[in-house]
Amino acid sequence: MDLVLPVLAVSIALVSILLAPKASGEGAFYKGLSPAGETPGLVMLIFSQVTTWIFARSLMNAAILGFYYGLWGTLAYGLYYLSFITGGMIIDDLRFRKGYDSIQAFLFDRFGEWGTACYNLVIGVRLTSEVFANLLVIGILFGAAGSGSYALAVVGLALVTLVYSMLGGLHASLRTDLFQMVIFLVVLLMLLVVAFSGGHVSLDNLLFKPFEIDQPGPILMLVALLQIWSYPMHDPVMMDRGFLADRQTTRRSFYHAAWISTTCILLFGGLGILAGSQAATGEAMNVVLMRLLGDVPMLLFNAALVISAMSTLDSTLSSSAKLVVVDMKFLSPTMRNGRMVMALFMLLGLLMVFVGNKDLFSAVAVSGTASLYLAPVIFFSLWRSWERIPAWSYLASFTLSISGAVLYFMESTGYTMWLGESHKYTKLLYISLSVLTLGCLMFWLGRRQSNSYRAMPANVSDY
Repeated sequence: MDLVLPVLAVSIALVSILLAPKASGEGAFYKGLSPAGETPGLVMLIFSQVTTWIFARSLMNAAILGFYYGLWGTLAYGLYYLSFITGGMIIDDLRFRKGYDSIQAFLFDRFGEWGTACYNLVIGVRLTSEVFANLLVIGILFGAAGSGSYALAVVGLALVTLVYSMLGGLHASLRTDLFQMVIFLVVLLMLLVVAFSGGHVSLDNLLFKPFEIDQPGPILMLVALLQIWSYPMHDPVMMDRGFLADRQTTRRSFYHAAWISTTCILLFGGLGILAGSQAATGEAMNVVLMRLLGDVPMLLFNAALVISAMSTLDSTLSSSAKLVVVDMKFLSPTMRNGRMVMALFMLLGLLMVFVGNKDLFSAVAVSGTASLYLAPVIFFSLWRSWERIPAWSYLASFTLSISGAVLYFMESTGYTMWLGESHKYTKLLYISLSVLTLGCLMFWLGRRQSNSYRAMPANVSDY
């Protein structure tokens, strides 16, 4: 049984390589065009959206939050998937109503070079953290941190994913996403059949943690509802897929991805809830699931994580190449340069795995907090079409968000206790609410200042 998961992982990797044809040109590599020059269809786009967001880290987080905080912990994580709704609204306004071909073009038009510099920094960190987090989950599945099997699994998956990503770019990512999503759905269905047939699913088990507003689960639900407005705009994998197809296909892909991904993440997180309801004091989630479900279902559980990790890594690498080569224009838009960027981001992710922090949800929370600087941009500059927002308002919002993200990281890891003895998720709620409120205030003050300058007379004689 110990060899089955590695064999399964290798098999999926080989099929993915076979499904990833070498890109015929920059259109396929950066824009996902087929060899015939066609844009992705609706089903391919939906499945790509879903599978790139139901990644290994997300599945683990949903299950772990359910294990510790019950239904409310898993629901909190599921609420982040409403980002597909807000993301679809952002793309529809920015691309189809205002005519921009990238987020960077919009931010440059509104805030100049500072607009794109701040954004590129945040999403560069986001992409690196995605590589790190998914490789980390794979390592944990195959061995203890620091062991030979741990290192071999991480490096092996990194190399395989890098190979087929470099071959086909975004087009390869879309094709393999479709295959990997189908396999994931089959595995998830089999897991659910085992869970229900074993008699472990009951209302009492699902509600083993009562709803109490001051507990971590409900508090995280509030945090998610604050962060989903800005979270999609700082996710280049989601945003890139908003610039591939026509308006109707794009809009439908976002909305269908919302309910499909939310359903999948809640169902998978439900396994963590069941484990939490049956756990003895000090018993780990994987141990409980093994006891409840048995060897074969746990193999399926781990297989789902492997599949989701691969599907996310290739999409992250293609977005990394597009960011540096196309959006930042740091290099000429050739496939060779894109492949070099992919290799660099994979190397950074590997470096973080072996020397970085191992808290999976911290990466989500820190990233979500940093993204909050984009909330006033979306509310006022995009949806309200306020054009007279000075760059200092944007920079102030950015500084607040980055400071809030750093503060949460320091507090959650125990480096500081400036916010008292409250639970780290309570601190995250306070920080998120403060950053969002103050960021919006900076934009309101900036617009008021711009309007006052505009209303000033040209000279003293006008008084």
